Amino acid sequence: MTVPVFEDRPETVRGRMLYQSLLAVHALIRRDLTTVERLAAAVLDGLPADDVHKELGELKRNGMLWQFQVSCLRYCEFVHMHHNAEDREFFDELEETNPPIRPVVERLRADHRKVSDHLDAVEAAARALSEDESQPARRAVADALEVLEGDLLAHLDYEELSIGGTARRLPDLPWMGPASG
Repeated sequence: MTVPVFEDRPETVRGRMLYQSLLAVHALIRRDLTTVERLAAAVLDGLPADDVHKELGELKRNGMLWQFQVSCLRYCEFVHMHHNAEDREFFDELEETNPPIRPVVERLRADHRKVSDHLDAVEAAARALSEDESQPARRAVADALEVLEGDLLAHLDYEELSIGGTARRLPDLPWMGPASG
């Protein structure tokens, strides 16, 4: 008797829902990181305080996660919470469902630690900018965001490509009934 290849298993309702939720959260992270990167560049270019406040007002109305300096810290906390939830709950279930995915999960956990350090650097730079609006302080924010963006976007891409097949096959819960095609 041959053991079926993991990917030959049918996708589940729960697995598809969880993976779609993961993609939705990642889309929010990407969108808001792009928005703040644009504003950080403008701050670096010397955007006048009145214009910064105008941009912040626009972000407040249109952005769910970001309002730059103050909400930058909230955004960083959101990404920390997302990664902590994945580390504690989601990744363990991925490994239990498909043990060969363990090296991928180990890399993702290492990425989370690296991104956490980058988030801490962004938080520190944003706090410092509140007290010092000099060009070096502005440069520190822009540099921290650039490093965060590169590693975070690479992490999101790798995660989506590497765990999608397993995530979409996570077992349904008993109350969900059998998976439908």
